Amino acid sequence: MIIRRAVARLYWTLSRWNYRSESVPEASGVMVAAPHTSNWDFVLMVAVAWRNGLTLRFLGKRELFAGPMGPLMRAFGGIPVDRRDPAGLVEELIERHHAGESFHLVITPEGTRGPVDRWKSGFYRIARATDLPVTLAYVDRTTRTTGLGPTFRLSGDVRADMDRIRAFYAGMVGVRPANTGRVALAEEAGGASAPDGLQQ
Repeated sequence: MIIRRAVARLYWTLSRWNYRSESVPEASGVMVAAPHTSNWDFVLMVAVAWRNGLTLRFLGKRELFAGPMGPLMRAFGGIPVDRRDPAGLVEELIERHHAGESFHLVITPEGTRGPVDRWKSGFYRIARATDLPVTLAYVDRTTRTTGLGPTFRLSGDVRADMDRIRAFYAGMVGVRPANTGRVALAEEAGGASAPDGLQQ
């Protein structure tokens, strides 16, 4: 952890990006990383997490862990996902949390680097099912600033929670501005709760 923080400090000393971050009050949580428009987002989020002394976990298709990149992906915090068993993923995360493992699960809710009309609801489902707080991580090309924003627990009122999230990301654009999409969930219509199925 000391080495990671040292590497992160060196990175931010040399980087053209500005680091600006709020403190993260809890040892574990779900980190929403947006806008996601470029492969550089992963580098920036790792640098942000290491600067804050956080242990990152991220989700990847199970098939990716079977190849030569598997050990490297696990070393960086990757968790293989069987998309046919979303409930199994949630149970695994709950077990990790209850076993005392401290981690921040980083999720890019757009699910792609291109522009989207709405986010996928996987982050919402996971945060509610595990009772982990959400931390809003950001990349803003306009100000060349990246870091961590507020941390809070989702209320279950999807529209109210998304209004809060939208207010934070308002005006921000990604590394590739043309790929920045809308901040919205399909489940907001009628104030519905997030679905049982995991959408990523």
